[in-house]
Amino acid sequence: MVKLPQVVILGFPNVGKSTLFNRLLRQKVAIVHHLPGMTRDSLLALGRVEGKDFLLVDTGGFIDSAQEPLTEKIKEKAWKAALSAHLILYVLDGRRQLLPAEEELYVSLKKLGRPLFIVVNKIDTPAMETKAAEYFRLTGDEAFFISAEQLRNLDQLEEAIAARLPEAAQQEAEVKPLRLAVIGRINVGKSSLINRLCGEERLIVSDKPGTTRDVVETYLFRSGRLFSLVDTAGLRRLSRVKDEREKAAIVVTQKRIRLAEVICLIMDVTEFPTRQDLAIAQLAAASYKPLIIALNKWDLIPVDKRDKAAAWCREKVQQSLEFVGYAPVFLVSAKTGKGVFNLLDEAVRVYEQAGRRVETHALNEFLEKVKLSHPPLFESRYGVKAKYLTQVGVHPPTFVLFVSRQEKLLPAYEKFFLGQLRQAFGFWGTPLRLKVREK
Repeated sequence: MVKLPQVVILGFPNVGKSTLFNRLLRQKVAIVHHLPGMTRDSLLALGRVEGKDFLLVDTGGFIDSAQEPLTEKIKEKAWKAALSAHLILYVLDGRRQLLPAEEELYVSLKKLGRPLFIVVNKIDTPAMETKAAEYFRLTGDEAFFISAEQLRNLDQLEEAIAARLPEAAQQEAEVKPLRLAVIGRINVGKSSLINRLCGEERLIVSDKPGTTRDVVETYLFRSGRLFSLVDTAGLRRLSRVKDEREKAAIVVTQKRIRLAEVICLIMDVTEFPTRQDLAIAQLAAASYKPLIIALNKWDLIPVDKRDKAAAWCREKVQQSLEFVGYAPVFLVSAKTGKGVFNLLDEAVRVYEQAGRRVETHALNEFLEKVKLSHPPLFESRYGVKAKYLTQVGVHPPTFVLFVSRQEKLLPAYEKFFLGQLRQAFGFWGTPLRLKVREK
């Protein structure tokens, strides 16, 4: 874990914790929804204020509801975050009266002995501030009457946070994490895998589908490299989802895939590939991000059948997921830890592959060899000559084939050509893009 001070946001549901989280980060990270219980896991993100870096933590609401089966786990995660906090932001809703349970939580937080800011949210006007006078009874280190939605008095809160952060935090400013998005359908073990990588239960794990509702980000160090692991909501057809909060999570997950630098697709080795696995793999391929495939729950395969099962699994991936055949395949077990740390090392390798450049002369030597053995096939099938090949971009590696007349390659030949290009220059783990232009 990065040795940065943690600023932890605590409070009951629907007081505006996630909105404040997003405002302090100046980007939309946490999902904001009108229904309570959107945030279950503690969300972490790298924040910066007045040149100082810190970890900002958004926690699940302290809720007591028979309709929320994970209440105790949510409260446990939030309390654990408070215990490691450098500064606690206790957020309250200024539009309503102070709840007795909120006063009880305030007393418990004071006993921790951590710096504590009372943040009364949803105070959109000065007039509303006078009506929230009862909140002055809570004597934290400092009290702030803000509107996260309207940005009212947010600058004062940021200045106070900066004043509480140690100067040493500036030393971590050059650290940039590699963002690895863990995606897959529901209950394939995404959160369990991240917990195993972190060596502790950072994320809430449950047999109940849809436990992860937010896009959860957590940080860890391995071999001197900082990783940002993004746990996403289990993807399934929106038509099958009844919970509005889960629908919101799925939509955001689809958008956040585009922000990842590497994608790790998790599938259940005991039942893959399902139709939904194929649909999610297509999402990953369409993103043009480096991709790793992890077949989880390998511990459920009998030991005496694992050799044959491993060969069958890799063959099945090549057959059913042939459109992402460039992705390395790992057999892992989040339960036992088998093979999970190889995923981080491989994430670094495929990201580096996606950033590689090949010199033009080497590409044209390759092109001449291919033209001799397998001449390019165009849609018109005659009169078009391939002139030369050059690389014009990375992430993904992008190439331009210049031809004598503008014409499209036959899809089958384009697929063959990219396969030969990958094999010749070792672009494993990353998709390739080819453009054809008239010279």
